[in-house]
Amino acid sequence: MEYCPVQYPDVYNQEISDNKAVHIYFAQAIPLIAYIDESCLYLKEKKCRICEAVCKNDAIDLTQKAEKVDIKVGAIILAPGLEPFDPSVNPEYRYGEFENVVTGMDFERLLCATGPYQGEILRASDKKHPHKVAWIQCVGSRRVTPGENSYCSMVCCTYTQKQVILTKDHDAEAECTVFHNDIRSYGKDFERYFDRTEQLPGIRFIRSYVSITKEDPVTKNVTVRYATPDEGVKEEEFDMVVLSVGLNPPDHFENLSEKFGVELNSHGFSKAILSNPMKTNRPGIFVSGGFQGPTDIPESVFSASGAGSQCGALLDYRRGKLSTERVYPEERDVSQEEPKIGVFVCHCGANIGRIVDVPSVVEYALTLPNVVYSQEQLFSCATNSAQEISDVTREKGLNRVVVAACSPRTLEPLFRDTVREAGINQYYYEMANIREHNSWVHSREKEDATEKAKDLIRMSVARACCLEPLQEFDLPVDKRALVVGGGVAGMNCALSIAEQGHEVHLVEKEKELGGIANRLHYTLEGMDVQEYLRDLLGKVYEHPLIHVYTDAVITEATGYIGNFVTRVKSSKGLSEIKHGAAVIAIGADEYKPTEYLYGEDERVMTHLELEEKISQDDEKVVNAQTLVMIQCVGCRNEDRNYCSRVCCTHAVKNALKLKEKNPEMDIYVLFRDMRTYGFSEDYYREASGKDVKFIRYEPEDMPQVEPGKSEDGRSVLKVTAPDYILGNKLEIDADIISLAAAVIPSAATKEIAGLFKVTLSPDSFFKEAHVKLRPVEFGTDGVYLCGMAQYPKHITETINQAFGAAGRVLTLLSHDTVVASGSVCEVNESKCMGCGACASICTYGALELRETKQGKKAVVNPVLCKGDGLCNSMCPTGAISLKHFTDEEIMSEIDVMVPAEERMQKFKTAVGDV
Repeated sequence: MEYCPVQYPDVYNQEISDNKAVHIYFAQAIPLIAYIDESCLYLKEKKCRICEAVCKNDAIDLTQKAEKVDIKVGAIILAPGLEPFDPSVNPEYRYGEFENVVTGMDFERLLCATGPYQGEILRASDKKHPHKVAWIQCVGSRRVTPGENSYCSMVCCTYTQKQVILTKDHDAEAECTVFHNDIRSYGKDFERYFDRTEQLPGIRFIRSYVSITKEDPVTKNVTVRYATPDEGVKEEEFDMVVLSVGLNPPDHFENLSEKFGVELNSHGFSKAILSNPMKTNRPGIFVSGGFQGPTDIPESVFSASGAGSQCGALLDYRRGKLSTERVYPEERDVSQEEPKIGVFVCHCGANIGRIVDVPSVVEYALTLPNVVYSQEQLFSCATNSAQEISDVTREKGLNRVVVAACSPRTLEPLFRDTVREAGINQYYYEMANIREHNSWVHSREKEDATEKAKDLIRMSVARACCLEPLQEFDLPVDKRALVVGGGVAGMNCALSIAEQGHEVHLVEKEKELGGIANRLHYTLEGMDVQEYLRDLLGKVYEHPLIHVYTDAVITEATGYIGNFVTRVKSSKGLSEIKHGAAVIAIGADEYKPTEYLYGEDERVMTHLELEEKISQDDEKVVNAQTLVMIQCVGCRNEDRNYCSRVCCTHAVKNALKLKEKNPEMDIYVLFRDMRTYGFSEDYYREASGKDVKFIRYEPEDMPQVEPGKSEDGRSVLKVTAPDYILGNKLEIDADIISLAAAVIPSAATKEIAGLFKVTLSPDSFFKEAHVKLRPVEFGTDGVYLCGMAQYPKHITETINQAFGAAGRVLTLLSHDTVVASGSVCEVNESKCMGCGACASICTYGALELRETKQGKKAVVNPVLCKGDGLCNSMCPTGAISLKHFTDEEIMSEIDVMVPAEERMQKFKTAVGDV
């Protein structure tokens, strides 16, 4: 099935097969594809070839035979992914027994436009909308029962919150209940996402283990039994129960291990090499994504890039010898033709199609001036859909293309490329955002959303008529790289780039390299951090292509993608560094607490300080009778509404190390949610088994600390914490208190952001271009990021991301030229009065005043111009215009939305009212 043209299940559907052997499912590059399962009568009995006969594209050939192909390669990346846990292995989940008990994956299909009910959430039992829905967390994860997994699957808490939000979008009155143990919102912006979910009306988060007890024989409703601290054991009936299933290793992982000779861990995933989690025990074989362990999309993306980078280092001698240059068809000159516009309206699965009446929008588009063709597509961004746009543009002789879909921020490059493939200038493409600007914000106003979609398309069509062809230009690429920050992330990134033949300048503000790793001594998994650091430092200093600048300050950073100039003052003196790419890896800082007597009593310290004292065998710490750890100090609050990600694991790591040195020590961990995600869960269980006591508190009932005396007369710190089971306060006499101080952005973050013109997140960490699609890139071309500067993370995660950033840098540096946008500003000198307002506001330094025969005039450097349009709005004479966003193009949109006469009448009325 190399090309299956499935677009709509009701047109090409599985009903052609009497025994339901044909299924429609999602493929990676094609939105919908046919899949034939083992029940196929032809495969079993050599009869019934209906599907093959009705296929309009010759995509099905039931006579195909499996064949083996020998492929010679120099490196291998294993990325077999993950499998969802099958809850039917445990009868207590009632999956497959009760009709309205579904898995998270089943529910995901219900939400999808290509699902069994075309995007409607319906119960299997009666095809009715469930009003009262329960989610049960940790199904198949964090359990040591046979058939289940002891680790945390990392993604379930957040995908459940997503499903709750979407359920509320479908039915504003829906009642949603999430039964959980801990809410593990440890990722970037996850805490805000949890807050958003929790604050929705009709939403409950209940901390309790549950059991599914019975099904009503008439209504098919499901009863759940759970426990609460206040009301004891309760039973409650729900219309539907969703099992938030965890993630298993890939199917047949033993076969995979045997074939490739790679070692597995006890859970069936690739056995991690802690100093480089993408490597395996077999040289030349790397792993990425879910085969490293349960992981989310951003981590999968940058580990894939990182594995690719390491393959590049191994195969550098072959670079450029096997690739072929892409050749586009000759561009047609259509500038003198009347506009012939094609409109393609995307369903975007359920995202648009569930809200907007797409067929009626397509019909409406055909009534618009200059529109000669219009059609709907399920996913316009899919490979087959993009090809269809190119084919139709050629066949119909279109000279303008409008795609009504999602945001141009992510897909504009794809559709411009699609238009180029059709033989017309890529700037003859226009995008109407009917998802973010419409269906997502008007999900409960379907008729109005449909009308707004028509308005947006009408405006885009009007603008398309005014579009002009623009030419992009090539810029040379300097093959050197700059890495700012000499911690674990910066050094690994620099090494990866240098090992592929590129000169790297590594700049560090401190007097020595290492960053925060200089204060770490061991990881939870047992890696000796200082030994690892010594080895890494040796490699960096010994590499002939890496130039290290310590005690450094960046005084200026100018330039553009492929051609940057950065000035550095360091122990080497003043240096001017020319480079084609820059990586920001400046790390993060530790919050200095103002709570719990920190800074007032030497017995109160942070987890990092505790680790240093443990590694030194400090007697006061190692011989303490009682030690209390307090989590979430300085974060998950109004000032810093994020989780610092590493603190819970850090607490468990230190607790286990102390128990190893002093098994009799009483250790208490006061926590809000224990976020020992992934394989760290096993160590959390181990710590609990060694009598480390974990006591939960809520933000409205924080622990209290004050000096005091113990019953035996010792000077102690008295810690008061709530016990929700007993309903009383606990008082603990602590010899040492260790605080999980928040990880906060580096003090240099804002300065570096200003120098390199990159953006920050609401929490002041660096903001990536796209959290999933471009997790190691900035919106500023040629600048990349990795490590804790992006967000707190563990050493193995940092190494993954460092190699991922290196992979993206090498993608740029491997080219001799880079293409600059044609959408830049230009100055009409006859209108320019030389006031300099434009130059003063330009963020990128793309404008300057020059003396001419007519006096001072503004001049644009198109290489530096990013086309943000600030100068246009500032110019008092209208001398500056932005190509592709001219006044004519913008006004054409306004005119078809609100005609000039109507605008003038409204203005006169408003003035008259005043």
